[in-house]
Order: sequence, then C-alpha cells, then structure tokens
Amino acid sequence: MTTTIQISKETKNLIGTFGTKEDTYEDIIKRMYGLAVKEQLREFLMSSDNSIPIDEAIKRAKKKWR
Repeated sequence: MTTTIQISKETKNLIGTFGTKEDTYEDIIKRMYGLAVKEQLREFLMSSDNSIPIDEAIKRAKKKWR
C-alpha cells in the first residue's frame, strides 16, 4: 500500500541529493530515517543529563556501602 505526501519542490530536490540515480525517494527517506534513529540513540547514550562524575559516584557508593 502506498500513500502520497505533499512537499515543496525545494524539499524534494534536497531529499534527492541524498540518493543516487538508482535510489527511489522511499529508499532515500528510509536511509535518512535510519540515520536519524541512530543519531537520537547516540545523543541519548552520550547525554550528561542526570549523570555525575565518577569521583562523586565512588564517594556516594563508599558512603552508602560501608
């Protein structure tokens, strides 16, 4: 089953620059999606939000587990 989405010619041209003559727009969009998912995972794993330096973690662990 296929569907149609409306995008500007500019966006279509930009998407086309990610592919080769053999690639369909679906191929290109799936490849871009895969890259975006990997990037989100990388950002999540490398985020320093809610993290503490290792020295602080060791200090807390020693205090908690005397």
